[in-house]
Amino acid sequence: MTLSVPLVLASRSPRRRRLLEQLGLAFTVQGSPAEERVPEAAAFDEAARAMARQKVRPVAEARPDALVLAADTVAGHDGAMLEKPTDAGDARRMLRSLSGSRHRVCTGVALAHAADGREVVFSETTRVRFADLSDDEIDAYVATGEPLDKAGGYGIQHGLGSVFVEGLDGDYFTVVGLPLHRLYRRLRADFADVLSLS
Repeated sequence: MTLSVPLVLASRSPRRRRLLEQLGLAFTVQGSPAEERVPEAAAFDEAARAMARQKVRPVAEARPDALVLAADTVAGHDGAMLEKPTDAGDARRMLRSLSGSRHRVCTGVALAHAADGREVVFSETTRVRFADLSDDEIDAYVATGEPLDKAGGYGIQHGLGSVFVEGLDGDYFTVVGLPLHRLYRRLRADFADVLSLS
């Protein structure tokens, strides 16, 4: 799969970078200068889309020649939105609340091509069943530092966090941070003029 315009990933996330590499797309990385601000009283999926939109716009303005991709992932449990933990104590609190329960993970994605004014924003949600965790397991995981840069305080794709997930209802890649199937479908539907499957 190739694009006839440059692709810019407006994210410093190593997980999103690896997922795009899996698709075989050539791209460059330009982290967005946008502050992540959750809109007040926004619904779970609306917040993920709004934050992705906030990230994509300044990079698209700086790179009108490129197709710019931004994403933001949030977890939700018991009516509360769980973003990245602020510190180890916050990570412990999140993991305790998720222990033995089900929660949702939503990734909002924004694609923008400023040269022709196109902007496409969508989100995908996956339900996650989390194992019962002991305090020792939580403390050991938090001590690795892995939870601190991940929405909900855990990473499904590697390390100790991967064994805490009992099952999923939805797209695994949504939980990692970029719903690849939906991204591919939206590229085919909305950017077919710049996308080639060869």
